Formats: sequence, structure tokens, C-alpha cells
Amino acid sequence: MSKTDRGGPGRRGLLALSAGLGAVAIAGFPMIARGQGQRPIRIGMPTILSGRVAQLGISSRDAVMMEVEKFNAAGGLDGRPIEVIVRDSRGVPAEAARLAREMISEGVDILFDGEPSSGGFAVHEVVRETGTLTLHINTETSSMSADPKQRFWNAFRVARQGIHDSIAGGVYAAEIVKAKNLRRWMTVSPDYAYGRDTTAEFIEYLKYFTPDVQVVGETWPKLFQPDYTENVTRLAQGRPQAVYSCLWAGDLVAFVEQAALYGLFSQAEYFAVNMADYTTLKQIKQLPRGVHSGNRYLSSYPPQPTNAAFGRDYSKRYNNTYPTNWSWQSATAVHLTIAALKKVGGTDPRKLAEALRGLTIDSPFGADGKVTMRAEDQTLVGYAIGWGTTIPAEPYVNGIKTADWNQITQLEQEWKKGKGWA
Repeated sequence: MSKTDRGGPGRRGLLALSAGLGAVAIAGFPMIARGQGQRPIRIGMPTILSGRVAQLGISSRDAVMMEVEKFNAAGGLDGRPIEVIVRDSRGVPAEAARLAREMISEGVDILFDGEPSSGGFAVHEVVRETGTLTLHINTETSSMSADPKQRFWNAFRVARQGIHDSIAGGVYAAEIVKAKNLRRWMTVSPDYAYGRDTTAEFIEYLKYFTPDVQVVGETWPKLFQPDYTENVTRLAQGRPQAVYSCLWAGDLVAFVEQAALYGLFSQAEYFAVNMADYTTLKQIKQLPRGVHSGNRYLSSYPPQPTNAAFGRDYSKRYNNTYPTNWSWQSATAVHLTIAALKKVGGTDPRKLAEALRGLTIDSPFGADGKVTMRAEDQTLVGYAIGWGTTIPAEPYVNGIKTADWNQITQLEQEWKKGKGWA
């Protein structure tokens, strides 16, 4: 069962997500019927459901509901269904924190933080105080779990992490640099924690593998900025041979369309880590060929039947819309939560946290068909990471080269030591 509230206090204004969805969690399943006297397992989820990046919250919510429906249809946890309550933060960190407190006060058992890093850190501080079991499903800023000061027993990250993408991207970009002699670089990334941190990490590993590259300029558009003329002009004036960006979603779409008017994609090699996501690939009117991107969500990668099936099921369930990076992360959060619930047999937060630490599950999104909630920092590892180049039609990204998790783990540990985090 899922309910959506656009931010009203208390339980006022709770609405069914869509026709028929409100009843699907309980009605019609014999095992659920036997457990009707038991309280549902309640998951609260603050996320962004309106504005330019509403697809973040919509695709996160939809993936959660698709997986929860399967669990409930199979009988839930000994007859107990999961009920999901989703509320709109509108992309305002203070509102995300308020909604988290509100849902916790209403007695949710678990919180799925569906915010990007800007709101994720606000929610993080709330649950640090309340001790609510929390799975961050969209926050990618590395320090969220890499920095020991940000770690506590009840907070887990079920999302890709900037340092992992940056190491993989640095390895891939270094090969292109050497092949094409790309020495002059610029960056254009969003001006908040994720953008600043992830850009610095990518450049660190680009230079690790190709020490003679130079960053000759950088430009930092604000999050959800409507116009990129100043940033595009800065790039044109800098005449780089290569450009890195971790803009995402609607911001990346707007930037690409404005940059294309200036012919920038024919003047430099572009490395846009967040390009390979359907909500970006399909919204850009004329997708440039040859942009380098890490995978976000592609039904063709990782190339395994369970991943392709997830994409088909999602598209069928949601009227030919496609999953996103946030979708697979959110689905994985449900898979991990269900595995922990089954192991514990209830909703005791301490026991669930213990069950989650070090938990490995089969996953459509794993590099080898599995993902792990790493115990030492309570963050997801083993998910598929690859880089390739865009083409303007299916499968949208060609020549994907898979990153080596042994290399990622080794360099990540060295990076943590360098920061005094290991």
C-alpha cells in the first residue's frame, strides 16, 4: 500500500498513488488475510515529486512500489504487508527534514530517504538524532558513508557512490586521453556537495592515471538553474580539449541542449558521468553522438536477463516509461530490506541493522549478479559500473567497458587513508 502526501502536517491529505494501488498491498491474498490483525510494516519516504527533477522522486517511488507489490502479493512477512508513505519535499532540504520528522512521529518502522545529496544530509541529521533505521536511496556524495563522522548504526546507503564512479571514470578517461592526446580539461558541475566532491574525485583519478593533464578552467552552475548561457560561454572561451560534468537529470538536459546550440560537442570530448539514464537520453531532443558516460540505468547493462526483465516489467507497469538510476537503487533498497526482514522475522531496528551489515543478495544490477551492503561503512558495493559512448538510438550507449571492483576497492581504501578516514 502506498500513500502520497504533498506535504501537509500529520496524516492529512494522504492519497492513493494511483487507481487501484491503494488496495493492492492487502486485498486478495490469502496469506495477507491471515495477518490482517497485525500492523503493516510502514516505510516512510521523503523525496522530490514536483519541479524540474520530479522524475527523481517519481521513478524512485515507482520502483519501490513495484517491488513492494510483489512482496505483498506473495504474502508479506508472515501475513504482514508493507505500506509505503511518500511525501513531496519539492527539492527543499529543510522540507525533507521536516517530512522525515513528521513520518517518524507517525510511527514508520523504516525510512527510505529518497532525496539527492542536498536533502539527504538534512535527513541524515534527523535520523542520527532519532535512531530510525534509514536507507539512503539516492544520495551519492562520497562523504555520506566514507567519512567516519557521518556514520552511525542506523543509516545505510543503497546508492552508488561518487568515489566509485570517479575511479572507474578516471581509468576509462585515461585511456581516451592517451589515445587522443587530450591535455586541456575544463569542468562544468552543479554547485553543491555532490557536484563539488565528485568532480574533485574524478579529476584526482584522471591525474592519477595521466599526471600531465591540466584543468584550465571550471564553471559551477547552481542546482536547478534554468539558464546555462554563462557556463556555456565560459567553456567556449576556455577552448578545452575535454570537459567533465556531473550535471544530472533536467539540469543535464538543459545544459546539453544549450551547449549544442554553440556546437560545443564538436569542439571537445565530453565526459558526462550521468548521461546514460533514460530520463536524460530520451528527453534531449538531439542526443549528441560520442559523449562518454558512465551507466546510470540501461536495460542492456549489465547484460544479464534479470536486468532486462526489470526494465521490461517497469515499462509495462508504468505505461511505457523507463527505469532510471534512482529506480534500480530504490528497487535494491526494497530487496535488501525484505531480505533483512525475513532474516529477523520482525521490525526491531537494531536487529534489522545487524542483518543488513555485510548482507549479500542476488541482484539484476550487480556486476556479477550480486550486490553487498559493505559492513565497514554501510554502503552498497558490487553494483555494475561501466563507461561507453552515446549514440542517438537504442541501446543509446555503445562499447561499454566494465570497471574492475578489485581496483575500485584498492584505490578507494588508499583515498580514505589519504583523508584520514580509514
